[in-house]
Parts: sequence; structure tokens; C-alpha cells
Amino acid sequence: MAQMSNKVALIVGGAKGIGLAIAERLSAEGAKVFITSRRREDAEKAANGIGNEAIGIAADASVPEDLVDAVRTVQKASGRIDALVLNAGLSEPAQIADITPEHFDRHFDVNVRGMVFGLQAALPAMIAGGSVVLIGSIADSAGYASYGTYAATKAAVRSYARTWTAELASQNIRVNVVAPGPTDTEMMAAVDEDMRAALIAPIPMGRMARPSEVAAAALFLLSDEASYIAGAELCVDGGLRQV
Repeated sequence: MAQMSNKVALIVGGAKGIGLAIAERLSAEGAKVFITSRRREDAEKAANGIGNEAIGIAADASVPEDLVDAVRTVQKASGRIDALVLNAGLSEPAQIADITPEHFDRHFDVNVRGMVFGLQAALPAMIAGGSVVLIGSIADSAGYASYGTYAATKAAVRSYARTWTAELASQNIRVNVVAPGPTDTEMMAAVDEDMRAALIAPIPMGRMARPSEVAAAALFLLSDEASYIAGAELCVDGGLRQV
């Protein structure tokens, strides 16, 4: 039996990269999938590619009202949310001397504000026994030059997962983090060969993650197979942060 049969999943930031891979896997496992993207055409194109009556919704993750509207769309169509994935994020380099208020606000608006108000919007639609996966990063506990703001947002995500686990346990809603290492997405494909080699060099498994491997970790945490796992961080990093 498919692991997500008869379940309703909302993936915020599900039109590309890791978010899209998660949406595809959840759909393949039987879930009714809704995905959001800031651009309507991207959301609808991705939903059409997923098939299985997936629905694309235009929503800016940094705008709480957009997230509320997205949840209303899910409720109108399916009545509830069983699985919530908060994936929308961005990463732009800047060393401390070059960080601007705009750079700081952009990162925290999408990477943190989007998760806080995404979960807040979804909670009224979530059922007891529901599961939330936050897409973090192994950068949450590492120091990568030029990526301090990004790493700080992911550290906030890790912290919120602990707090939300404590707050939502009485509703039997689990919150966990999937923390990828370098992952071979379209965005990473634009990185030059020297940078790719530098990213891969310290990874014990000798390669980047595939989006499908990150999606497999998210599927596990969202499924009933992980019914006693809460507040945890599952690293999908080829051993990079583990050794």
C-alpha cells in the first residue's frame, strides 16, 4: 500500500528543486498534492508535470495573507491538510562587511517568516496525527564564509522545530527538519566546476545529494512510519556533517 494514500499534502515552495521532488514523491505515494510558488505559471507548470490531479497555487511565502489564501484553497478542495512541507527559501552570498538590511530582510522574510506564518496558516486545517517537515540545511550548525545570513535563518528553522514540537504535541502534530547538504538541483547546476568540486571534496560519499534522496527523507518523516519521531533533524548530506 502506498505510504501516503488518502492523505492531503501542501508543499510551500514546491515548483522546483527539492520542493518539486518532494511533491512528486508524495504524489507517487498516493497523496493529493498542492504546491505553491511565487509565480503562478511555475506552480501550474509543476502541477501539470506531477499529474495525479496535483494543484498549483500562486503564493509568496513571505506574505502571510498569501499563505492563508493557499490554505483556504486546499481546504475548499480537500477539506484538510495531513502533511505540510515548508520548503520555500533562498540563499545569496554576502560577507559581513557587505550585508545590507535588504539582504538580511530578504532571507529572513522567506526562510523564517515564511515558515512561521506558513505553519500558522495551515494549523486550522491540520488534523490530529498530521506531520510537518521543515526544509533546513546542514549550514544551521556550520560556518560557511559568505553564507552567514542564510545559515542563521536555518538555525532559526532548527530551533522552531523544537519549540513547535513542544507546542503541538497535545494535538498529535509532529514537526521535524530535513537538513540537506549540497544537492544537485537546477540552482546548483549553475555553479562553476571549481565550486562544485570544492563542495563535493569533503563529502565522504563523494557526490552531491540527488533531490529524490532528500524527498525520500521527507516522505519518511511525513509518513506513519515515523509516528514516534518528533523534533528531530534528519541530515541528508552523504556524511558531510557526521564525520
